[in-house]
Amino acid sequence: MNRTYEIMFIVRPDVEEADLDKLIEGFSSNIVSGGGEVKGVEKMGRRRLAYTVRKFNDGLYVLLNIAAEGKLIGEIERRLRVSEPVIKFITVRMDEEEKRLAKV
Repeated sequence: MNRTYEIMFIVRPDVEEADLDKLIEGFSSNIVSGGGEVKGVEKMGRRRLAYTVRKFNDGLYVLLNIAAEGKLIGEIERRLRVSEPVIKFITVRMDEEEKRLAKV
């Protein structure tokens, strides 16, 4: 059963635009090959971090909206964890939030 997730990750600020596109394309292809669906990709640009992360004060924010199974999410998180340009990430399951909002 596919659930809806938002994955936001922060990339080092010294990464080139072409390398960022290649990184996003790599994660998107991993999701599609694992049986998931990429619903949207939003590059939010460079922003200041609330606190220093790995000696960086700002980073490039990327938001992925996907529909996938839990096993695939675990694999994507593992790849984010070992990816050198990614300094921080968070995954949020959105289908429960959408249910709650529909009730209200």
